[in-house]
Amino acid sequence: MYKNILIPVVLGDSRDTQASFKAAQALADAGAQITLLHVIETVPVYVSEYFPPDFITTARDTVQTALDEMVASLPGARAAITEGKAGPRICRWADENGCDCIIVASHKPAMSDFFLGSVAHHVVGHAACAIHVVR
Repeated sequence: MYKNILIPVVLGDSRDTQASFKAAQALADAGAQITLLHVIETVPVYVSEYFPPDFITTARDTVQTALDEMVASLPGARAAITEGKAGPRICRWADENGCDCIIVASHKPAMSDFFLGSVAHHVVGHAACAIHVVR
């Protein structure tokens, strides 16, 4: 069904990444590319002075290690890391890399966040490709 699937991954979060992986496997054409993408949020300049100089490098290494472990459990997958504001960056990354489907996880709704979280809501409203929301 899809040839280039993007799965945004939030590390240390309560969302079920395995459900997203299963959805990707079910929706993928034979030989499809599946990318696990983590967005490192940009640190505002006025806050960055409080972080150690190697903070971004250390964070990137930690994220890469976690993504590599996830990729090992999903045949044919690869890992990618980018920086920016999560919702817009996911949509832009999907456009730049020719994704034809984004599988985004959403947490169970509470009164404070009806139906979708803010990142999933942004992706659903702005992505140019098919979106599958996994709850």
